[in-house]
Amino acid sequence: MSSSSAQSPKSPKAASPTPAAPVAPTTLLSEEAATAAGILPASHWADQPLPEEHPDDDGASTIGSIVSSTVSLSSTIFEYRTHHGRTYHGDIGNAEAWEPNDKRHLDSMDIAHHTLTLSIGGKLFLSPLDKKKVQKVLDVGTGTGLWAIDFADEFPNAEVIGTDVSPIQPSWVPPNVKFELDDCNREWTWADSSFDFIHMRLLIGVVQDWHALFRQAFRTCKPGGYVESFVSSAQFTSDDGSVKPGSALDQWGKVFTQGGEKFGRTFNVIEEDLQRSGMEAAGFVDIEIKDIMCPIGLWHKDKEAAEIGMWWKMTIEMDLEGYLNYICSALLGWTPEETKVFASHVRKEWADPNIHGYVMLRVAWGRKPE
Repeated sequence: MSSSSAQSPKSPKAASPTPAAPVAPTTLLSEEAATAAGILPASHWADQPLPEEHPDDDGASTIGSIVSSTVSLSSTIFEYRTHHGRTYHGDIGNAEAWEPNDKRHLDSMDIAHHTLTLSIGGKLFLSPLDKKKVQKVLDVGTGTGLWAIDFADEFPNAEVIGTDVSPIQPSWVPPNVKFELDDCNREWTWADSSFDFIHMRLLIGVVQDWHALFRQAFRTCKPGGYVESFVSSAQFTSDDGSVKPGSALDQWGKVFTQGGEKFGRTFNVIEEDLQRSGMEAAGFVDIEIKDIMCPIGLWHKDKEAAEIGMWWKMTIEMDLEGYLNYICSALLGWTPEETKVFASHVRKEWADPNIHGYVMLRVAWGRKPE
């Protein structure tokens, strides 16, 4: 694991937040564009024999023992899109979602909460918060709400609000937690200087304009308060060359890069350094960046890194096809069968102990000047 930090100078008051323009319905990526982007045709994977099975003692069998704490809120006023048997948030435009919001995917999101918490030493945040001063907190893109619930337990005197475009949070929560439907791509309705801490996690492939997002966070954060963003890369890599060009893991990143470009929401937040640049442009100071290498599976010799790798692999394996379904089918034009075959190659490659693949995680936090 490695870390680095940077401090930005104080800047003039950030510009008023500008809501992102609605996104037009997406069209399929042409074969020519896919080839130019380095994406192998879907038929390539059907023509390849599946890699040899490798014994893998990473505890994948324990997935079945993980009981989700999520209880989906049901309401007849919300209609979900269905795509190849999976459900998604219903809006097309600002709130178009690439991740399913059904039970199978919510289980994966619950495991992701544990994985990401583990990756930063069992902590919920890295910002230097003063527990006595934290009164109101916003969790943007709360998902199944586990982070908001855990934070509320740790800060019982703080009011915690979790927002998301889908009502997929538990109904039984601590008394200081509430969940609201909201789209972070639209203009925020919160008053200026409302929150002591604003938390955002895994908004990859979600945000239309990261600079606009941080402008809104700056406006609604109290002077002296903190904003923290936690993202993962979609690019699998290796230090020893074991993730080879043209392999399924190598192609994964290219697929998500092109999918993000197709509907105007990048997955390459780390690669484009959008957290740092967005925070600096908005006016935050004392900006810190922590990069974390996250292995896939148990191959890493370091015990803690291997444990994180086990949980990260379990997170994605819980719903591998769900992560790929919308990107591959709706945006790239693959058939469900082609997507499943590609997923099989991905699954076999990261089960291979000779492939030392990993992704990068990044936590960025900054303070609003007083």
